[in-house]
Amino acid sequence: MTDLLWPGDHRAGDVFSDAAYLAAMARTENAWLRVLVEAGIAPSSARADLNSVVSASDVETVAAAAEAIGNPVPGLLELLRQRTGGETAHWLHRGLTSQDVIDNALTLCLRDALDRVHGELRKQVSRLAALADTHRDSPMLARTLTQPALPTTAGMKIAHWLHGVLDALDGVATLPQLPVQAGGAVGTMAAATELIGSPTDAVALTRRLAEELGLADSPPWHTTRSIITRAGDALVTCCDAWAHIANDVATGSRPEIGELAEGRGGGSSTMPHKNNPVLSLLIRRTALTAPALAATLHTATAASVDERSDGGWHAEWAALRTLSRHAVCAAAQTTELLAGLVIDTDRAAANLAAAGDLLGEQRTMAALTGHPVRPDYVGAASHLIDAVLLRAQHHLREAT
Repeated sequence: MTDLLWPGDHRAGDVFSDAAYLAAMARTENAWLRVLVEAGIAPSSARADLNSVVSASDVETVAAAAEAIGNPVPGLLELLRQRTGGETAHWLHRGLTSQDVIDNALTLCLRDALDRVHGELRKQVSRLAALADTHRDSPMLARTLTQPALPTTAGMKIAHWLHGVLDALDGVATLPQLPVQAGGAVGTMAAATELIGSPTDAVALTRRLAEELGLADSPPWHTTRSIITRAGDALVTCCDAWAHIANDVATGSRPEIGELAEGRGGGSSTMPHKNNPVLSLLIRRTALTAPALAATLHTATAASVDERSDGGWHAEWAALRTLSRHAVCAAAQTTELLAGLVIDTDRAAANLAAAGDLLGEQRTMAALTGHPVRPDYVGAASHLIDAVLLRAQHHLREAT
């Protein structure tokens, strides 16, 4: 489902694509049917491999049918029942509601996206840690409000980038395991309880479904959407961290600065001399659009009403899918940007020297104490870099 108007979308592959979402819905129905059979509710003859019954070629049919009901589950069920028949068709979806299938498919696709992002973040941590250590003593001009400020080092700048990426990694890594949804029509598990005969056994069915899908066992969360907003916020935090890097690279690659450069730049359709920082601008694009998508998730959650939201829930789906795919793409683009990043230390040192006298603050501090001025004015930069590197090493050790 590569998006022509979102360059780089192919990097997300099948993550949260229409085909992947259709497969996740079928996987939910298949898992629930197995649970019913294993519990002795449905006969063993109801077993079927529902995932093999539908394919990507069915997306258009299911999507077109969704308008009549307001979601794609009934269209999927019609296809499944037509193609299976017998006891499978009879027992399919019994005890579930459309929201159960929609929400489980959302979490399954979201999990794939988060796994991809998490993997890219770990690569970025490793690369940034190596760069920060290598360039800890490489002189560079620090700028504030776009103007020359004080001396710093390239390692210190990179350590700031690393700090943001580590915060983003924390946000993704500490998300709770995504929960299963099996509440039935209004979140009371009434149909499942009726099928199996007791509330305790009905809750056990949910536990079995969670195991089948690899999700966390959970009570129904119909109109409590905090897991969705938390995941969305974590993805936006990632985009913020990546944009900081991309913004600095794009600025530093201006010919008049020349301190940073992408390993590969992009050309122009008409100007052969151009070497545009394409990865940086695409990462920045993602960060500019991500907050609005997360805001849609929060707005949808704030619109929750009764036991199923009338429009808010529906607004959530595409926003979550778009944010997830865009984040996966930006994650891969940032990893590539860092892998090929060129740091011109000679140019950075020359720019620092050309900035003129930046040590007025140092002389003021020395005069206050009566101490002689130190031979440099980069403060505790090396210690600060070490602190960030220690944090990075802790993350990388934890993941092995």
